[in-house]
Amino acid sequence: MAELARTELYDLHVELGGKMVPFAGYEMPVQFPMGVLKEHLHTRQSAGLFDVGHMGQVLLHPKTDMDALIAGFEAMMPVAVAGVANGRQRYGLFTNDTGGIIDDLMFANRGDNLFVVVNAGCKAGDIAHMTKHLADVATVTPVTDRALLALQGPGAEDAISGMIHGVMAMRFMDVITAHSVFGELWISRSGYTGEDGFEISVPNTGAVGLAKALLAHPSVAPIGLGARDSLRLEAGLCLYGHDMDETITPVEANLAWAMQKSRRTGGDRAGGFPGAATILNQLENGPSKLRVGLLPDGRAPMREGVDLFDTATGGTPIGRVTSGGFGPTIDAPIAMGFVPPALAENGTQLWGEVRGKRLPVTVAPLPFRPSTFKR
Repeated sequence: MAELARTELYDLHVELGGKMVPFAGYEMPVQFPMGVLKEHLHTRQSAGLFDVGHMGQVLLHPKTDMDALIAGFEAMMPVAVAGVANGRQRYGLFTNDTGGIIDDLMFANRGDNLFVVVNAGCKAGDIAHMTKHLADVATVTPVTDRALLALQGPGAEDAISGMIHGVMAMRFMDVITAHSVFGELWISRSGYTGEDGFEISVPNTGAVGLAKALLAHPSVAPIGLGARDSLRLEAGLCLYGHDMDETITPVEANLAWAMQKSRRTGGDRAGGFPGAATILNQLENGPSKLRVGLLPDGRAPMREGVDLFDTATGGTPIGRVTSGGFGPTIDAPIAMGFVPPALAENGTQLWGEVRGKRLPVTVAPLPFRPSTFKR
């Protein structure tokens, strides 16, 4: 077994009582002494600090000009890259030739380069993918000398604004570069919890200092992977490798909102991305399956892998659960899964088979808890 990597905050996690577990090739804290439930609720009510330094940070510098880089990057995904203004960020999706999702990512226009953040488990493949497809237009540089923190929750702005100038003026998906005693910070107003908050790229040398300064604020607590997962599930957000992968298209994953009109049939830059024929056809005619929200009856969660049926007895599975657990904010079990479009309407009654027993579950709108982004 390969040795697990550690982020710059590993020693701090241990000092704070973090329970360390293997995750995406790293030793990461799954929870702190507060516990997953209280960490989740604390983030919703105050502010939580997450170590996301295991994720991949990549800089794309143009070999000729930004227009060529932007066009090349846009050709890799069904998302519009052109039109993302300097100082703005957008959610993106790399697709393969059959329309499946290679990875989901965030990319920011920093004026003279693009800053890309990819999933930890996909970063080696994503870097190779970008290096291959952008060879003529970009220098692809993995960022290995910076950590990445996420500060999330309604208290996030207050906690960071006292030490970093300019963050109060930021809106959702804005990006800035800020100078600080911890080094040059690359800050986006974004995150993956459904809360207002920030993601902060900080030089390795300043990572522990920044984390300690944020944790010194009375509203901020350290949060582990367990609460990060329940927060994103309540927010109706996909987890790569579970709710989406290379066999699932953006349309099937219910991510068509991420595809701007310019990339769709009839748009001024329609198609031209991997899997365009499949994806555009699904947008026009509908997919064979669709990701939906699910509310199990009772208190028992329905976990990933539970088969879904349209009858209480007999029949064959019509879908399956891809993410499931307990939603602390709504005090009920919640899940997401794939079903045929004919069964995807909110309120549709289905059954999930848990340990050989069929239990009722209802198709529900996403997100389970409305987002609170500062727009």
